[in-house]
Amino acid sequence: MLSSRRLFGTNGIRGVVNKELTSEIAIKIGTATGTFFQSGDIIVGYDARTSSPMLAKAVIAGLNATGCNVLFAGMASTPALQYAVKHHKTDGAVIITASHNPPEYNGIKVVWNDGIELSREQEIEIENIFFDDKVHYAEWSKLGTVRNLPKVIDDYVEAIKMHVDIAEIAKKHYHVVVDAANSVGSLAAPCLLRELGCKVTTINADIDGTFPGRPPEPRPENLKDLALTVKAIGADLGVAYDGDADRSIFVDEQGEIHCGDKTFALVEKYFLKENPNEKIVTPVSSSTLIKDVADAYGGEIVWTKVGSITVSQTMKKLNAKLGGEENGGIFYDPHQSVRDGAMATALILDIMAKTSKKLSKLLGELPKYFIKKGKVECPNELKEKTLEKLTEQVSGLNISTIDGVKIWFEDKSNILMRPSGTEPIYRLYAEAKTEEKAVQLVQEYSLKLKRIIDSLKS
Repeated sequence: MLSSRRLFGTNGIRGVVNKELTSEIAIKIGTATGTFFQSGDIIVGYDARTSSPMLAKAVIAGLNATGCNVLFAGMASTPALQYAVKHHKTDGAVIITASHNPPEYNGIKVVWNDGIELSREQEIEIENIFFDDKVHYAEWSKLGTVRNLPKVIDDYVEAIKMHVDIAEIAKKHYHVVVDAANSVGSLAAPCLLRELGCKVTTINADIDGTFPGRPPEPRPENLKDLALTVKAIGADLGVAYDGDADRSIFVDEQGEIHCGDKTFALVEKYFLKENPNEKIVTPVSSSTLIKDVADAYGGEIVWTKVGSITVSQTMKKLNAKLGGEENGGIFYDPHQSVRDGAMATALILDIMAKTSKKLSKLLGELPKYFIKKGKVECPNELKEKTLEKLTEQVSGLNISTIDGVKIWFEDKSNILMRPSGTEPIYRLYAEAKTEEKAVQLVQEYSLKLKRIIDSLKS
């Protein structure tokens, strides 16, 4: 984590607790961050991980040492804390979370005064302060203070309700099953749904940083209990959150688990019906379905590199009002330009209520694609050369090199191959109009990548 003068990865700072991320390092990150902010008021909050309170105290000590005043929000979801930054007009926030990572991990996200995580340029400023020991400590008489920040969850829930038709949703008396991953997803979403007139059944809702119910990554293989529960009790909808509740994956009333692309496309469709000619920001890993919907309803797709921060920063730069990712992240700017699981849930219910259609019907009306994923081991030191060789080999095809290499074929199938930012692997995302073609693309290009990597090793 601390090699090559890099602290920040694709989404904040991450590491195994007491190995890569110790309380000592957390204090130093706190002082570097405090020096970057040049004092001011900073919100600090954390997720449900067992190490989060310890790391929060360390970061607070570092912030106070540089003269920053801390507004301590305690345990809350990442989007609730990001909303609090805007609501209370603070200079920023530091959030202790490792999102979807296993329980032995934790992490630190730094948020700017608009509620969005720092740009890469701002992250580099903090990294330079950290590695060059350029911390500015405050005089003993000018140390920062700590005070509690109440009602963060309440304020956040009220803000979401402003963007949907509460009365229309309440008329339907929806029954929603919430899988909170034993984390902060249980703090706001069930309350929000009840205030929208829904009956709520929760699973994995007890706060437990060891994540005993399921891993915090809401992948289909981790959501079988949610799907079975929705079907068994005849619920209208199921929703699963990741560890910090900024992403949401949905299950329809028939118990079918849907990828994030589908639900994002649904939100996009009804957003563009009311807001034609708007820009839709999404990474190159997203499905062609997103472009199909934009073309059908008068939107303009802006492709970005993979990473939620890139989506948020691009939305900010272009003044775009909607963004989304294939992993269940939906960015709704009228509320805030960040991933927000509870806001996404409210938007889906709003569409269901206004159309009087079941979720399976709404998603069934969208163009259909089959998506397959794969991965190929690749040493970190060979990633760049592999990308160069791969780009050279496919240069005659219709490609994009925004992030890795994406190839579009005439039959509307495509494949994206990109080096992971966190693991020594290449990730492959293929989609096609048939499952067989998607599988074939993953197999064909996995073999091509392996041959390139093997040739570079020899």
